[in-house]
Amino acid sequence: MTNLSRRNILSLGAALGLVGATGTATDAWAWSPTGSVAGSGAGTDPEYVWDDDIDPLMAKIITSGQVPAVNKAMASWVNNNDPLPTGLPAELTTYLQGANKLPSWADPKKLARAADFNRRKDTYLFLLYGLGSGIMSTVIPREATSVYWSAGGADMQDRAAKTFTFGYDLAELKGLEPEGQFIVTANKTRMVHAAVRHMLPQSPHWSAVADQKIPISNADILVTFHSLGTFVRRKLLDWKVPFPAEDQEAFLHSWQVALHLLGVRTEYIPKSWAEADKQSAQVLTPILSPTTEGIELAEDLLGLTAQIDLGVTRGFLNEFVRYVLSNEIGDWLGLKRDYASAALIRTVWPAFILFREGLNPVAPSAFYMFDQFVRALAMAFLNKGESGKTTPIVIPTHNRQD
Repeated sequence: MTNLSRRNILSLGAALGLVGATGTATDAWAWSPTGSVAGSGAGTDPEYVWDDDIDPLMAKIITSGQVPAVNKAMASWVNNNDPLPTGLPAELTTYLQGANKLPSWADPKKLARAADFNRRKDTYLFLLYGLGSGIMSTVIPREATSVYWSAGGADMQDRAAKTFTFGYDLAELKGLEPEGQFIVTANKTRMVHAAVRHMLPQSPHWSAVADQKIPISNADILVTFHSLGTFVRRKLLDWKVPFPAEDQEAFLHSWQVALHLLGVRTEYIPKSWAEADKQSAQVLTPILSPTTEGIELAEDLLGLTAQIDLGVTRGFLNEFVRYVLSNEIGDWLGLKRDYASAALIRTVWPAFILFREGLNPVAPSAFYMFDQFVRALAMAFLNKGESGKTTPIVIPTHNRQD
């Protein structure tokens, strides 16, 4: 598939609620490190930056056949205040002793406020992370092909549960405190990323469609962040959900910490939403495009909801995806139209928000259906309908075979 024209980039960026979408996928890296948390940097293109701290170590663990033992040792390592598991290779233990903690610049007050914001707005976040960011990931070509041809692509229900757990742990009220789980979740995810970087280039299927030699660069992780945090923030504003500046700043800070824990260099982590919007305009919107792998993954993800009684039709689900992401993306994914559901969503969803936010005392007639829909949707992505806290994250030992 070819990249979007500049005109289409602008229209798609507007539909997604992403401002300033004026870049093109062929632009050289132009975002300045002065707009980052670090405030300075070499300005190296993150396209060619991976994770030097953990990549060689995970490659060694894989080639030496230690993955099963490491996974067994890590199974009981769940909470942030859990001691590091025994039975790990000495080098991995040394690495985790340095990585398994918040950065010095983390602000506990902002993180606490972000967690409270996540609790207050969980209905919208479940929907936007699930139907918005989750389905958007299937039209991010590199992400779609990397997911499809890695081990996780063969079991999308399990993979979706693990992905949703990452966001769920981050959004927990005490997710970044000692009794929370996000720091551990992030470190396990970082290890999985390193394993995939080692294994996926060995897949002839992935190599045949990939436009990079090594997946999951710092640039790729930034793209994922913008499809999550930046997209969600802009959609909440577009939907006129009350979102005070202090909450927005705290929400960004939680993602800044998350990016750091995933191994993104601080010179690439935006220091403000204005800088995040600039970065997103260059790295996210211009690259959106359908792929064979992405179309299949989208169908798998939307099919997960059929296992949970949402009380709605597949046509309603398709139209909600179109409402959240745009008709253009809906067309790319071949989502069949249901014009009656589309009209219902356009009419009721704004009224649903007004009622939930106490801005209108009268509940829309379909309030209960919408409320149950969002919560059931969340559960469809939470460990096969069970608690998200029980989803194990393990280092893979192979790629997808077919």
